[in-house]
Amino acid sequence: MAEATAPAADALLYTGQRLLVVGPSWVGDMVMAQSLFKALKRGGAVSIAVVAPAWSRPIIERMEEVDEVIELATGHGEFGMAARRRLGRSLNGRYDHAIILPRSWKSALVPFFAGVPRRVGFTGEQRYVLLTERRRLDRSVLDQTVKRFVSLGASRTEAESGEFEIPRPELRRDPDNLARLLETHSLGARPAIGMMPGAEYGPAKQWPLPYFHRLAAMLIEQGFEVRVFGGPKDHSAGEEIVTGLSHAYNLCGETRLEDAVDLLGDCQQVVSNDSGLMHVAAAVGTRIQAIYGSSSPSYTPPLTDNAQIHYLALVCSPCFERTCPLGHTNCLKLISPENILAAIVDSR
Repeated sequence: MAEATAPAADALLYTGQRLLVVGPSWVGDMVMAQSLFKALKRGGAVSIAVVAPAWSRPIIERMEEVDEVIELATGHGEFGMAARRRLGRSLNGRYDHAIILPRSWKSALVPFFAGVPRRVGFTGEQRYVLLTERRRLDRSVLDQTVKRFVSLGASRTEAESGEFEIPRPELRRDPDNLARLLETHSLGARPAIGMMPGAEYGPAKQWPLPYFHRLAAMLIEQGFEVRVFGGPKDHSAGEEIVTGLSHAYNLCGETRLEDAVDLLGDCQQVVSNDSGLMHVAAAVGTRIQAIYGSSSPSYTPPLTDNAQIHYLALVCSPCFERTCPLGHTNCLKLISPENILAAIVDSR
């Protein structure tokens, strides 16, 4: 996947324009959306504001291209018509162009109520009135999530052909925050390997916890420190991984999202399911050992050259199911901790 360099003169589609982007609702997708923000700034946008859930503010604020974060006070999956109308009307007249990344009807409401003159998004859920420019989603051309995002900021001709550059996400790191975190959690005595055992989508994307535990034990024997990352819901999984091990730290639910950015950036490598934190690690430049089960590395790859993909491509893969339809999850169980350890050691 090519990194854009300098934009061509005829690619400056947004010179002097104020842009409003309705962002996605998942951590990994929000990181990948930075590729669009970079492309928009390279295309001449004078400012970019992102409408997003409150949880995503710490991630977006680490993106140099974004000038303003506008929090949408609705829960995940909540329609929130009144809140969207109220927010949209408060933004009236502030933007020249809106890009709506989600394909849902409700996601197009804020730019509509804000009266943004040009509102672009993919055709979906009968959004004919809400959008002024509807793009057809050709999955054969736009075969990755990041391509779909960036295509909405490209010209229609470029989008239909797939001929556009994709800048890579790059989250800013805070060395002062990292120093505080290392002291607070007594970290950094050894080189660190991060582990991300969670996957919001479901268990068919999650490498077995006993495998993580065995790998952690072997890594500690090799002289590493192990840091387990995740949210509060991942805390029990983290405990299963670190139990009985020295130099292993369960940080699940103990750190903020912006803290994860800095601590992941401090790791030598990470071992991760296909998850949002995997994309965060990619965006801070850390070496990734990425494990794929029910999902496909062709669709949501880590956007970095510094990654090794572990994917068996069984005849039943990828199924994109939350739980294994066959009940065995061999796409994950047949990837051994010893194989991952060898990959880590070979990458040192």
